[in-house]
Amino acid sequence: MTDYREILRLAETGLSRTSIGVALGYSRNTVADVLRRAQLKGVGSPLPSGMSDRELADLLFPERAKEKNQRMPDYEKVHKELGKQSVTLTLLWEEYCIECRQNDEIPYKFTQFRFYYHQFAQTSKATMHINHKPGESIELDWAGQTATIINNITGEIIPAYVFVATLPCSGYSYVEAFLTRNQENWTLAHIHAFEFFGGATRILTPDNLKTGVENSSRQNLVINKSYNELAEHYGAVVIPARVRKPKDKPSVEGTVGVISTWIIAALRNHKFFSITELNDAISEKLTEFNEKPFQKKPGNRLTAFLEEEKESLTPLPKERFELAVWKKLIPGFNYHVQVDHNFYSIPYEYIKHEMDVRITSFIIEVFYNGLRVCSHPRIHGRPGQYQTLPDHMPEKHKAYSDWNAERFLSWAESIGENTKVTIGSILSFHKIEQQGYRACMGVLKLSSKFGSKRLEAACKKALSYTPNPSYKNIDAILKSGNDKIEEKTEPQQPVDETYSFIRGAKYYGRDK
Repeated sequence: MTDYREILRLAETGLSRTSIGVALGYSRNTVADVLRRAQLKGVGSPLPSGMSDRELADLLFPERAKEKNQRMPDYEKVHKELGKQSVTLTLLWEEYCIECRQNDEIPYKFTQFRFYYHQFAQTSKATMHINHKPGESIELDWAGQTATIINNITGEIIPAYVFVATLPCSGYSYVEAFLTRNQENWTLAHIHAFEFFGGATRILTPDNLKTGVENSSRQNLVINKSYNELAEHYGAVVIPARVRKPKDKPSVEGTVGVISTWIIAALRNHKFFSITELNDAISEKLTEFNEKPFQKKPGNRLTAFLEEEKESLTPLPKERFELAVWKKLIPGFNYHVQVDHNFYSIPYEYIKHEMDVRITSFIIEVFYNGLRVCSHPRIHGRPGQYQTLPDHMPEKHKAYSDWNAERFLSWAESIGENTKVTIGSILSFHKIEQQGYRACMGVLKLSSKFGSKRLEAACKKALSYTPNPSYKNIDAILKSGNDKIEEKTEPQQPVDETYSFIRGAKYYGRDK
């Protein structure tokens, strides 16, 4: 506290403001301000009898006296409110200021408000909700230790990968085992976890797995498209942990270690012959784990979840998320993209452009630069089927869209009889006639490259080898030039029976 009494005493002795400041360790401006206010209030040295230092300070600086009457915030209430979603210290300070003004009280400045709160948090050890708000985030990872199941036919030991999801605020966790760590199981694990918790969180914090994050660095963060769709469906955002930074998801890292002991290690002597049996046993152990009492505070993970976190979760959407796999495909000159050995048309203007193809169980969608170009019902069953829309075809190709067996046979007959037989064989070889159209068109177009005569000769040569020649057979014959090689028939030589060991007709009394 500034010694106002001494400043006034030294001023009476005739010392300059600078000298007073040097003598008492104050700045010249501080000394000048005190002397100016004392002159306005009519106060000088010696002071009136009985005036204390506090009374002198309140007389010279009445606004500072009001500050001493500032209302201290209810930091226990502040701490409880801070644990709610989207609530920050800045918001609580603004509400505190409004409340003080309504009651004609002077609020603390934000720096003071924040300083006293951190003091309260340190002294009361109440820091959990500062870092983890209820229902705000969920941390996800695969456990490093695997479980095992046994093939009941071969006796082979098969590893099972354990998925762990933890709500950091309550520590409530979900665990499930899968045979692979692919995109489909990663997505299914999230769906089961959300349904187990009865809701979703606003933030998903996975590790940097390829099933979740394609690229993660300070300069570039690329979330897997399928994973990003999952997050959007449940109203969440993906914020992955930094590479080699386990502290970014300490809850799941700690839970993984505990679960490795409490569940995986506890089941090490049990034999499971299916993934269902293993997950049933994991479910029982998980219930024990979530209901295990805390060591340093009352309750357990389940009670903490029900009391603090369940109501803060985002409600689940009406429909389950359907996994979609994304692929980058380049359509060929036949303006089709190939998905699982079947073909789907795209507008011919996009030939040789890289397309983003979204694949679900029932639909194929094709995108270019984020714009959906077309969609098709997904083909199931035999491979090699085509899904072609007439609007996707060039004008000159639309004339061929109504091709049939008669047209192919008529074209083949104009080339030659062997070509007609070959085309007929190709058409009859397929159970469904349209399946052979592509091969027929390929064979007949060889006439424009090698000529009709050579094609007819090649078909003749192919038919001598097999009754069901294919496009590859005929193309190989033409490229190798075998169609130009004529079959040479050597004349039969008369048999000289003079020295023959075979009895001829004369032996049996016949002339011939």
